[in-house]
Amino acid sequence: MPGDATTLPLRDTPLAGSPDTSSRRDTRERTDALARKHAYIGAGALVVLVVCSLLLGIIAANRPSLVAATTRTGFFPGWMAGPLGGLWPGMTRDGTTLRWVFTAGMATLYGCYLLALAYVPSMRGGARWAIAAVVAAHAIFFLAPPMALTDIFNYINYGRMEVVHHLNPYTSYPILEPHSDPSYTLSNWHQLPSPYGPLFTLLTFALVPLGVAASFWVIKLVLMVTSLGTLLLVWKCAKLLNLDPVKAIVLVGLNPIVIVWGLGGDHNDFLTVFAIVLGFYLLLRAREHDRSGAAERSGAAEIGAGVAFVAATALKASAGILIPIVLVGMLRTPRRLVDVLLGMVAAGVVVGAASLIAFGLHIPDLSTQSRLVTNVSIPNLIGLALGSGGETETLHNVLTAALALALLSCCVMAWRRRDLVTASGWVTVALLVTLGWVLPWYVLWLLPLAALSSSRRLRTTTLVLGAYLIVA
Repeated sequence: MPGDATTLPLRDTPLAGSPDTSSRRDTRERTDALARKHAYIGAGALVVLVVCSLLLGIIAANRPSLVAATTRTGFFPGWMAGPLGGLWPGMTRDGTTLRWVFTAGMATLYGCYLLALAYVPSMRGGARWAIAAVVAAHAIFFLAPPMALTDIFNYINYGRMEVVHHLNPYTSYPILEPHSDPSYTLSNWHQLPSPYGPLFTLLTFALVPLGVAASFWVIKLVLMVTSLGTLLLVWKCAKLLNLDPVKAIVLVGLNPIVIVWGLGGDHNDFLTVFAIVLGFYLLLRAREHDRSGAAERSGAAEIGAGVAFVAATALKASAGILIPIVLVGMLRTPRRLVDVLLGMVAAGVVVGAASLIAFGLHIPDLSTQSRLVTNVSIPNLIGLALGSGGETETLHNVLTAALALALLSCCVMAWRRRDLVTASGWVTVALLVTLGWVLPWYVLWLLPLAALSSSRRLRTTTLVLGAYLIVA
C-alpha cells in the first residue's frame, strides 16, 4: 500500500455527527414524540371515560329521574341508590336538561371509546391502563342504581312468582300475582310470561329467600363478575389467536353501550355471553393441544365446550343460533365433533330434566316477545320506509327467511374457512339486523366475536352498529 494512502470510512457506516446520523436521530425523536402524543391521547381518553361514567352513576343515584327508570317521586330507597346516592344535591330537576346531559355523556363516552381503541393498544403500559379503566367502569356501574332500560326487577319478580306465589312464570302473567309483592311494583312486564331460559329462571328461584333488596345486589355482583370473567376469556382467546389482547378487551369491555345500558341496566346477557366465550375458549385450547402434538387426547375441552354452548342457550334462547355453526365448522374433525356433541347432549339432558321438574312441559314465552317491535329496530325502520307504518307480519316472515339464509351462508363459511368465530360473528350481525325486538345492549352478543375475529369488516360493522344504537 502506498505510504500516502488513507483509510476511507465505509459508505454505509457514517461518521458520528454526519447528516445520515442526524437524520436518523431526528426521525427517532419524531417517532418518540408521536408515541408520547398517542399515549397522552389514549390515557386521556380512558380517564375521561371513567370520569364520565362516574358522573352518570352519580346522576342516576342522586334522586328519582329519567336516568334511573325504577325510581319515582317519593320512592328511591337507600338500598337501591347505593353508596353513590346523594353525592350531588344540587343536581338539576329539569327532565330536559337531564336528557341532554345524559345524551352528551353517552356521546362523549363513545368518542373516548373510539380514541381508546385507536391509541391504547400501542401505549407503553397500555395493558395496565386498559385493565384499570375496565375494572373502574365495572365498579362504578356495580355501585350505581339501575339505569334506564332495566329488567332486573322482572328477573326477581318471575322468580318470586313460582317460589312465593306458586305461579309458573312460563304459563302465568305477573299481573295475576298479589300486587302487594315488593317486586311487583318495581317490575314492568306485568302482562308477559317469562321469556328467559330455564337455567337463568332457576337461578332467580335460588335468590328468592334473600329478599328483593339482597337479590338485587347479588344479581348485580354476579353480572359484574361474569362480565370481568368474559373479558379474561377474551384476553386468553386473543393470545391463542395471536391477536392483540389489549385491543380485544378495550373493544369489548369499554363499549359505552355495554357498560351503561348493559352493566348499568343489570341485564342477564352477560351470563349468556360468558358461556359463549367459554365455549370458544375451550375449543381454541383443544385445537392448540392438538397442534402441539400431545400424545394423549382426552376430549374434555370439547365436551366442556358443548356444555357451555347449551348452557348459553338455556340462559337465553338467542344463543342457540351459534350451535349449527359450531357443529358444521367441526365436520372436518370428526373426533372433536363427537366430543362436542357428547357435551351438548349431556347438558341438554340435565337442563331438560331440571326444566321438566320445575316447569313441566312448558318453555319460555318466546312467541310473544318475537312479535314485539322496538322503534329503533331495523325491521321497523324498513317498514316505515316502505310506507307500511313499521314492521308487518309479511316483513317479519321475509326477514326471518333472510336470517335463515344468513345462517346457512355462515355455516358454509365456517366449514370452508374453519373459522367458527368470524362465521358466528356474521350470523349475530344478521340476527341483530333482522330482530324486531332489538335493544342497545344486544350489541354485547357481537362484541367478543368481533374482537376475536380476523375480519376487519366485522369489527367495523360492530362499531357502526354501536354508533347507530347510540344515536337511535
